[in-house]
Amino acid sequence: MQNLFITFLIISFVYCPKPSASLGEGTLAGGWKPIPNVTDATVVDIGKFAVDEHNKNDHANLKFVNVVKGESQVVAGMNYNLTVTAADGGVEYSYVALVWDKPWEKFRQLVSFKGPV
Repeated sequence: MQNLFITFLIISFVYCPKPSASLGEGTLAGGWKPIPNVTDATVVDIGKFAVDEHNKNDHANLKFVNVVKGESQVVAGMNYNLTVTAADGGVEYSYVALVWDKPWEKFRQLVSFKGPV
């Protein structure tokens, strides 16, 4: 019986579609895709969120300026890897933020915030 189960598993892996099947517009599940419009309201909101969360977590006082560039990744929701500009004491620096977003659950989490870079 155990041999039958193992044989079934092997056949399933060989003949089932790959988990990275295309999701349309050339995007692969799990692959990073450049964000063409970093001035989109959602992207800007996520950039502001990243700076605000960093300020709360690290007791910093950065002021969000803009999103310079970014990539998105389809996961259980969406990951956003953004390069943002923020001012520290009037001087602008670039930072890299990774944010996990699940808007249907009203969930957003700052995964990492690095910089200045």
